[in-house]
Amino acid sequence: MRKIIHHRAARRGAGIAGTLSGVAVLVFVMLRAIPGDQITAGLGTEAAALSPAQRVALERYYGLDRPLVAQFFSWIGNVLTGNLGYSARAQRSVLDLTLHSLPVTLELAVLSIVLALLIGVPLGMLAASRPDAPRDAFGQLVSLAGLSIPAFLLATTLLSVLASSYGFNPNGQGFATLAENPGLNLQQMFLPALVLGFGIAAPIQRTTRTAVLEIRSDDFVRTARAKGVPPRRLQIRHVLGNALVPITTMTGLQFGYLLGGAVVVEQIFSVPGIGRQVLLGIQQKEYAVVQSTVLVIALAFVVVNLLTDALYRVIDPRVRAS
Repeated sequence: MRKIIHHRAARRGAGIAGTLSGVAVLVFVMLRAIPGDQITAGLGTEAAALSPAQRVALERYYGLDRPLVAQFFSWIGNVLTGNLGYSARAQRSVLDLTLHSLPVTLELAVLSIVLALLIGVPLGMLAASRPDAPRDAFGQLVSLAGLSIPAFLLATTLLSVLASSYGFNPNGQGFATLAENPGLNLQQMFLPALVLGFGIAAPIQRTTRTAVLEIRSDDFVRTARAKGVPPRRLQIRHVLGNALVPITTMTGLQFGYLLGGAVVVEQIFSVPGIGRQVLLGIQQKEYAVVQSTVLVIALAFVVVNLLTDALYRVIDPRVRAS
């Protein structure tokens, strides 16, 4: 038994190392494929006035004079020692920037997932209660809207309407963390969380509907109904309880996506999250900022997947038995 556990742990560890290595190589190569460098991004049109000696000195300062292979292994070596690089724009280390921005994105992701579950799961169960009925059509309509409306369009519309018609724009103030000002923080996070949650609610709603319809036709559900189990208890304990595995799978995937996929929404609502940190790093061609931050996002995604797998064992005894 111990050998099996050790073998699985080794295989999982090798998979994680391979994933992070692939992400590191991919982001390194993609950044170098973008025209321009940190010198031209920082100086703009003034970069054309640099003398050859000044250009060489700046390239040496930013480490751009070395071969790409040497740059890559130098960066990886620094990352393994905890040195994620330095941001000339922010005048701070990338590690310090990440320690401030990652909790903001995690909070946004948690709020978005909570809102998505509050929207998607009830709608999915409502739609599955009477397939092809008006309530099912309503659920499908909401799901289609969540999938088809772009996040940037919904975010811009909500922000413009609420700000112009009701004067509600808490994001116009300086960003407040949850520890500094919980009330203002929740006001600033509600709209971006609602925009992201509405989009995520669509696949959760569809997953819930499909899972509930499949489980309702199982023998144990018909047996419980024949024994006179109350409908509410039947729906929540027997049907929804057994549908949690696919719902958890979809929720875990969407949570991982939020860690790096909330860039546009964070930018529109001026949320200083990790996605916005990557966007600003790309604009300024700060290689260390983008490379290290994307690697942190990939690591967080892997951790979320591990937690999701662990959650399977809690909610489904069959997984524990296997």
